[in-house]
Amino acid sequence: MRKIILASASPRRRELLTTAAVEFEVVVSDADETVPEGTAPKDAAMMTAEKKALAVCEKCSDGIVIGADTIVVAENRILGKPKDEADAFEMLRFLSGKEHEVITGVCLTDGVRTEKFAQVSKVRFYELTDEEIAAYVATREPMDKAGAYGIQGRGCVLVESIEGDYFNIVGLPVAATVRALKKFE
Repeated sequence: MRKIILASASPRRRELLTTAAVEFEVVVSDADETVPEGTAPKDAAMMTAEKKALAVCEKCSDGIVIGADTIVVAENRILGKPKDEADAFEMLRFLSGKEHEVITGVCLTDGVRTEKFAQVSKVRFYELTDEEIAAYVATREPMDKAGAYGIQGRGCVLVESIEGDYFNIVGLPVAATVRALKKFE
């Protein structure tokens, strides 16, 4: 297998690839992650993943680069990472008692060939009190996560149910990514 390069600073993505026994190195992308207004959520996630992968591919032309982007979508509203604690609180209040989608766009490229896909999982939150939200935000865990929560951490207590790939919600649909990697063999 050729060298695998993860274009992400996410410790969760690193942990997931390591768990799947994928040998890789990390080169963090400096790509502009803005997408045009009105872009469909799946397309936005794939577009950002592709930007990340291509930016790293320009620096490291001798491997297969994996770019990924995870977003949370509720009522056609894309929720990225919160700007501050007040933003995190508002996101969690918005998600309280609702089902939302977690979409991870993945792009794999070696500079010649590119494979892109998006995985969608559904998450339903319990009805949350302001006190529960404030206590969770105070942990600072929500601050670097799309939708202001981490299902793999303390945010697990917010979740009533999930439908789909759990690992997608964490930040990388591992099985689908490994299968896509095999296409480059």
